[in-house]
Amino acid sequence: METERLRNLLEKVRRGETTVDEALAALREFPTADLGYARLDTHRSLRSGFPEVIFCEGKEPDQVLAIFGRLLAAGGPVLATRVAPDLADRLTRQYPEAVHHPRARIVAVQRGGQRTTGKILVVTAGTADLPVAEEAAITAETMGHPVERLYDVGVAGLHRLLERQKLLYEARVLVVVAGMDGALASVVAGLVDKPVVAVPTSVGYGASFHGLAALLSMLNSCAAGVAVVNIDNGFGAGWLAGKINQLAEAASGRGTGDA
Repeated sequence: METERLRNLLEKVRRGETTVDEALAALREFPTADLGYARLDTHRSLRSGFPEVIFCEGKEPDQVLAIFGRLLAAGGPVLATRVAPDLADRLTRQYPEAVHHPRARIVAVQRGGQRTTGKILVVTAGTADLPVAEEAAITAETMGHPVERLYDVGVAGLHRLLERQKLLYEARVLVVVAGMDGALASVVAGLVDKPVVAVPTSVGYGASFHGLAALLSMLNSCAAGVAVVNIDNGFGAGWLAGKINQLAEAASGRGTGDA
């Protein structure tokens, strides 16, 4: 159940606008909702600040539609990742509030508006890295964080990155997405005093081993302050960057504390 919705329910009980029995009826599926094929974690937004996310690969379309609808009814934002185009079409037709982000392979409903002021900057080495980068960017935006993008600034043309250093310095958290040799994460981390979340992608020729070469390069970065997520895991990077941004916002006294 969305944090704000639960708070409002408790306030209604306190004011006498809702009976205890009515509140219990509203909470009967808390903290799980059993759909038979899935047990939705309706408690997750209270624990982690964001509702359960739907990973669509491997699920039947009707299952995704039902899960999406149940999470939407809970009142909070909804995020579905790795959504095939035909499934995205069904989701947006059945739930008009949902928005399809084709490049990110995400369908999302964003609620609650912007919750932080610090910017997350998503940086890519090349254009082929954009699907993973957009997955990170849309994830962070759905969580309520402002995101800027700096794409196609890989180390083969380092001047492209250096001429945009002001963007690097203004960001509170940076997500760096790169395949091939994965060197961009080290370069960026050597230029800034902020956390860098590195995302290796499966982009590259044969000896890149579907992203393993970039993963190992990032794990062995000589620059401090680099955290590495799994290959092509844009969602995980966007989530981590959002949580870092949320904590920094709370420490500065400007944030809501919820993301």
